[in-house]
Amino acid sequence: MKLPQVLPIAGWLPKYSKNDFKGDLSAGLTVGVMLIPQGMAYAMIAGLPPIYGLYASTIPILIYALFGTSRQLAVGPVAMVSLLTAAGVGQLAEGGTEAYIQLAVTVAFLVGAIQFLLGVFRMGFLVNFLSHPVISGFTSAAALIIGISQLKHLMGVKLPQSHYIHEILIAAVQKAGETQLSTLAIALTGIALILGIRRFNKAIPGQLLAVVFGVLVVWLFGLDQQGVKIVGEVPKGLPNLSLPTFSLETWSALIPTALTIALVSFMESIAVAKAIQSKHKNYKVEPNQELIGLGLANLGGSFFQSYPTTGGFSRTAVNDQAGAKTTLASIISVALIVLTLLFLTPLFYYLPNAILSSVIMVAVFGLIDFKEPIHLWHSNRTDFAMLVVTFLATLSLGIEQGIAVGVVLSLVMVIFRTTRPHVAILGKVPGTGIYRNIERFGEVEQRPDILILRFDAQLYFANLNYFRDTIDEWTAKKGKDLRLIIINGESINYADSSAVHTLHDILEDSRKRNSEWYFAGVKGPVRDAFAKGDLTKFVGEENFFLTVQDAVDHHDLGSTQEEQVKRRTLAIQTNK
Repeated sequence: MKLPQVLPIAGWLPKYSKNDFKGDLSAGLTVGVMLIPQGMAYAMIAGLPPIYGLYASTIPILIYALFGTSRQLAVGPVAMVSLLTAAGVGQLAEGGTEAYIQLAVTVAFLVGAIQFLLGVFRMGFLVNFLSHPVISGFTSAAALIIGISQLKHLMGVKLPQSHYIHEILIAAVQKAGETQLSTLAIALTGIALILGIRRFNKAIPGQLLAVVFGVLVVWLFGLDQQGVKIVGEVPKGLPNLSLPTFSLETWSALIPTALTIALVSFMESIAVAKAIQSKHKNYKVEPNQELIGLGLANLGGSFFQSYPTTGGFSRTAVNDQAGAKTTLASIISVALIVLTLLFLTPLFYYLPNAILSSVIMVAVFGLIDFKEPIHLWHSNRTDFAMLVVTFLATLSLGIEQGIAVGVVLSLVMVIFRTTRPHVAILGKVPGTGIYRNIERFGEVEQRPDILILRFDAQLYFANLNYFRDTIDEWTAKKGKDLRLIIINGESINYADSSAVHTLHDILEDSRKRNSEWYFAGVKGPVRDAFAKGDLTKFVGEENFFLTVQDAVDHHDLGSTQEEQVKRRTLAIQTNK
């Protein structure tokens, strides 16, 4: 294995240029400035003190810069992973306590271990079990939960810690009269400032300007003395080296959360990495190496007080737009975070929680996908139903239960679609040797003595009854005139031993009704399965053809009753 495959930075570093550095410097500073308020805000979602958002923006990003294959992906704290962390750890400890922090760090270790092992064993395909409608429904519901959970900071009142929005909304309505108007004004101004600057010029860090506004307003007017909640003392210095918990009992309690975060965060990361990579043709995103890179980032970060991280949508988009050419841009962002931790944390003393909540609300409500359900309603009602069920399950049952429902739905649909796949009865396009689906091509020719069937799926134990029922149904429709069944095998990629056994039985029944079987366009692996199961001999090697037309022509040339009897007798004697 070559070094760039294990350490992707070794692939681009020898070719690095001054022009690349200009883009990386601009992007690194831009994302670094954006990451400071975002990191602190997302740590609040995770139930952690804001400083842990900055801790999670150092070591994990450095490690990913060395081992990740995407050159523009901006790794760090994200809203979705923060919410999943809070949902899982919040069941075991009270938010913000030392025990809670230790558990959150341990989750990062477990997430990293899971992702790393999945990458090493090349199991990145597992995320394919999370379909896009499921992810869209889950993301939209989670965004709503995150946004609603910030009402306590927006209103300046105490609300119950819950991941069920109806509980939060009911409590918010009951305490609406206690709303602290100065806190509400700061939060709404922060939201307006971020949205207004984004509309005017996306390159301007609106979130940082909102932070500056909040700090100045609280400091100048002494609003912290009037009940406005502020961040207060932010610890100065870099994160200390510490160990996650290595208790098997704790691990067993955290594994479901860690597994959920590992898969969901990788799904989010790989989706945005591939989307950005499509604009850049000078490198390729490798899913399994991405798992290794993200896994090592979480593993390494867990030893420096980091909670789980992944690649984020908004920061990655900003990173790319600001001109990032390589992961050096991320390293520059880390340098800015380090400077902040060493020298600038006192500046955040007067930062109101309301501003951080405004940063969160703007970020997460942008994740709510209104277009996808509308599109699916018109294009695919089944996928629309999956999206709605996942959305409602996440809102009503909880975060982890919602994603579990989504995974089960995805698996059920995969199984359902392979057990009842598309089957086409073919007819001949007049004047050609081409055969097409009779339901889609109205003028194709059908013969009463021949049934031509195309099965568009692998042939295995779960769909054999459906296959047999289809054969029986069309055999009955053809009636006594049927003399030949041709299976077009161009769409069959695999056949298991159960399929071979069932085909043998169906063919035997057909011969008793004076119907013969031919196969056309059968692929190599399927022919191998037929040969190993002795089906080839039973069918007769002479009854396998390259095309449907070849099979029809062969039937017509040897279609006298005498020839058919001879060929059937020969095939039966061969297999006794």
